[in-house]
Amino acid sequence: MLQATDRNESGAWARRHNQALVALAREVWHDRCSLQAAYARICEIAASTLEADRVGVWLLDPTRSRLACIHLYLRAGAQHDPPGSHEVLALGSEYGARLGELRVIEAADLAGDRALTAADPALAGYLQRHGIVSMLDAPVRCEGEVVGVVCHEQVGAQRCWSVEDQAFAASIGDYVAMAAEIDRRREAEDRLRYLELHDPLTELPNRHHLLEVAHAALRPLHSGSRGVAAIHLQLEPGAVVGNDAPLLVEAAARLRLAFGDAATLARVREHAFALLPHGQVLETQALDIAERSLDLLQDAGRAVSVGIAFAGDLAAPSAETLLRNAELASQRARSGGQNRCEVFDAEHHRGLLRRLETERALREAMAEDRLEVWYQPEIDLRDGSWLGAEALLRLRERDGTLRAAQDFIDVAESSGLIVPIGRAVLERACGTARDWPARAGRAPVLRVNLSARQFEQPSLVSDVEAALRETGLPRARLCLELTETALLADAEGAARILGRLRALGVRIALDDFGTGWSSLGYLRRLPIDTIKLDRSFVAGLPDDRYDSAIVEGVAGISRRTGLEVVAEGVETQAQGEALRALGIFRAQGFLFAPALPNEELLARYGAG
Repeated sequence: MLQATDRNESGAWARRHNQALVALAREVWHDRCSLQAAYARICEIAASTLEADRVGVWLLDPTRSRLACIHLYLRAGAQHDPPGSHEVLALGSEYGARLGELRVIEAADLAGDRALTAADPALAGYLQRHGIVSMLDAPVRCEGEVVGVVCHEQVGAQRCWSVEDQAFAASIGDYVAMAAEIDRRREAEDRLRYLELHDPLTELPNRHHLLEVAHAALRPLHSGSRGVAAIHLQLEPGAVVGNDAPLLVEAAARLRLAFGDAATLARVREHAFALLPHGQVLETQALDIAERSLDLLQDAGRAVSVGIAFAGDLAAPSAETLLRNAELASQRARSGGQNRCEVFDAEHHRGLLRRLETERALREAMAEDRLEVWYQPEIDLRDGSWLGAEALLRLRERDGTLRAAQDFIDVAESSGLIVPIGRAVLERACGTARDWPARAGRAPVLRVNLSARQFEQPSLVSDVEAALRETGLPRARLCLELTETALLADAEGAARILGRLRALGVRIALDDFGTGWSSLGYLRRLPIDTIKLDRSFVAGLPDDRYDSAIVEGVAGISRRTGLEVVAEGVETQAQGEALRALGIFRAQGFLFAPALPNEELLARYGAG
C-alpha cells in the first residue's frame, strides 16, 4: 500500500494538525466570515494539511436520499468549485449506514472495498469518473443528526490514512457543522433585528425606526434641520374588521414605488403611514408630496386624511413632537371632510405655553425640595427575592398631588433642568440604596436613569464618582441606565464615556431594549452589562408568538454573552411564568409593585 508522504513522525503530524485547526478556527468562527467563505477555507486547509487531492463539502437534501456537493477544492491548481463540481448523488445504503455509524469512513483501497461500491452504483460511478482510489470521509453532524459529509479524496496512488489523519478529518467535519450553526444563529439574529425595525404586514419600517431617522435629522449639528418635514397619512378603516390587510399592503406598495428613493416611509399606526422626505424641503415641495400621496391612496380605494408638520415650528428639536404634529394636522384634515390635507399651524404655541408652565413648576419644586425619588423593585422570577430597584423621579405639587416623571421629563430635558435634577436624584438614590439590607451576602442593585442631555455633560463621570464617594454606596451596586437615543448621536464618543464609567466600577444597562433600530449593534460595540427588555415585548406574552420568539432570542443572546436581562412592564402572573420558561429571570412591573417610597419598599421587600 502506497502512502502520499512519509508520516512516520505521528507526534509531529498531530501537532501540525492541531495548529491547523486552531488557525482555522480564528479565520472562520466569527460574524464577518460568510458560510460560503468558511466552507472554502475549511476545504483549502484540509487539503493542504492532509495533502489530499480533492476536498468537498456535501449536504443531504431534505428527503435525506441524496447528497449535493456545495463546495469542492482541488489542491492541484488551487481550484475552488471547478466547472461541473456541484454534483448530486443518490445516497447508497452501505455508504449511508457507515455515515450514520462511524466517526470517519476510511477507505485506502476503494477498488477492493466491494461492500461499499457494489452496493452503491452512484458512488462507484462518481469514483470512476474522477479516478478516486482512496477516501477519508467525515460525517457532518448537527445536534447529533447527520446533515452532510466532508470528503477527502486521493487520485492516482492509493493512500493509507493514519490515525492522526482520521482524527483531523473528523474535526474538519465538526468545523463544517460549527460554521453552519454560526450561520443559522446569524440568520436568527438578523431576523430579530428585522422584526425590531419593520412592520410585518407591509415590510415597511415601523414608527420606532422613523423616530430614530427623524431624531438624527433634527440634530443641532445639521444646519438644515429646520427644513425637515413629516407627512402623516391616515386611511379610513373598512366597514368590516380584518378586511384591510390587502388595502394596506397595496397602499404601502404604491407609496414605496412613488417615494422610496426620496423619503423614509413607515407604517406608524394600524391605518396610518408617515413620510419623512430626505434632506431639506420647502413648504411647496412638502405640499406636493402630500398631494401626490393623497391621490395615490385615493386610487387604492380608500378615503385618506393628510397632515404636514415642519421642524421650523418646533420650540425644541423633537422627533416625537414633529410626528405628533403631523398626526394632529391629519386629524384636523379628517374633521374637515374626507380626502383633505392640512398643515400644522401656529396654534401649537398653546402647547408651548403649557411647557413653560411645567418648566416653572419644576423650578419651584427644585427650590422647595418637592422632587422625590421613588423606587420600583426588581424581582427574581424563580424565588421572588428582591434583586434591585430602579430610581424614579416624582414631583409633589403644593396641594399634595404626585406627578410621574413622564408628565414633565420632556420639559426638563429641553430646558436643561434635567442636569441638576439628575445630579440630585443620583446622589439621593445612592445614599438611600447604601442602607438597603443584604441577603446571603448580596445587597440589591440600584438602577438610575441617565438622559441624553446628562450623558452629554463633561462632568458626568466626576458627578457619578462624587455621588459614590459622598454616599459610600459600593460601586458595583450602581447601574446606570441609558436609552438608545442617548447613544445614537456619537457611538464612538459614547463608548469612551461608558468605558470611563465602567472604570469607576459601576455597571451599564441599555434601557428599552428592542424599541430602537440598532439595539443589537450596540451590544457588540459598547461596554454594556445589562439589557432591559422593553415592555412592548412582554405585553403579548404568553400568547403572541412574535413576542415569544423575540424574548427567547434575547434570552439566547444573554446566555451566550453573559449579559444580564431584566424584563420591564410585567403585569400578570402569566407573563412572569412565560418569561421564566423562556429563560428570563429578572423582572419589574406592577405584578410585583409600582414605584414606591423607600419606606414602603423596605416594608414590602426589605424584611428578612
